[in-house]
Amino acid sequence: MPINDGVWTKLGLLQTLVKRDVEARYKGSLLGNLWPVLNQLAQLLVYTYVFSVVLQVKLNLKGLPPNNLTFGLWLFAGLIPWTAFTSGLMQASNSVVGQPNLVKKVVFPLALLPLVPILSAFVESSFGLVLLIVFAAITSQTIHVTLWLFPLIWIPQLLLTAGLGYFAASCTVFLRDIPQTIGVLLNLWFYVTPIIYPASAIPESFRFWVTWLNPLSGLVEIYRDLVLVGQIHHWAEWGIFWGVSLLVFCGGLFVYRRLRPAFADVL
Repeated sequence: MPINDGVWTKLGLLQTLVKRDVEARYKGSLLGNLWPVLNQLAQLLVYTYVFSVVLQVKLNLKGLPPNNLTFGLWLFAGLIPWTAFTSGLMQASNSVVGQPNLVKKVVFPLALLPLVPILSAFVESSFGLVLLIVFAAITSQTIHVTLWLFPLIWIPQLLLTAGLGYFAASCTVFLRDIPQTIGVLLNLWFYVTPIIYPASAIPESFRFWVTWLNPLSGLVEIYRDLVLVGQIHHWAEWGIFWGVSLLVFCGGLFVYRRLRPAFADVL
């Protein structure tokens, strides 16, 4: 079928663009694609050393072993999805204005442009996730079966990032302050997401807003459930995250498609 052939062609092109983007980041370096692994490993070791050895921070959360390494792993588990989200979104916001030659080509599928940096950031974050799983298994002497549920959280994670990426990329064409604005908003968003502190530390009067109206809260907690706890304690947040991600993706894609015809004229 022609439609199916077109879809597979676009998927193949997207895969090629993502691979080229990841390789281009470390082109010419001696270690090449090993750098994402080393960067993630360095982060894991630094967080574990600072918070678990120097500051002696200990967590007493259900399902987590009460040892000095727990907080470093717990913090890293929250930073992995956050870093993938913020890195992908920031780069996606400049994906259209950064490729004016491709925008002016009639035959190029412009819908792929914001997806390339988002998927590249996701691929790099996967190296950190593998390291987290290995260190968590060594610490707890257990590999949780909940790891098989990760595809069910990756899909809405990508949908949410892509939806916001489409919206940001299309708006940046007409208003170049959008990436800087996103950077400020992400800094604020980081501190209202339970990444460096547990959700239980949030005052009761604010917990509803942080837990239920912040989709990244559910994403972070589910990552920790799957890797560290081995039990799902946030089913409701997971369901809400799916719903919000679908709405954001559809809204962002709608805006992108509506503004796309004017991209070439502005650029």
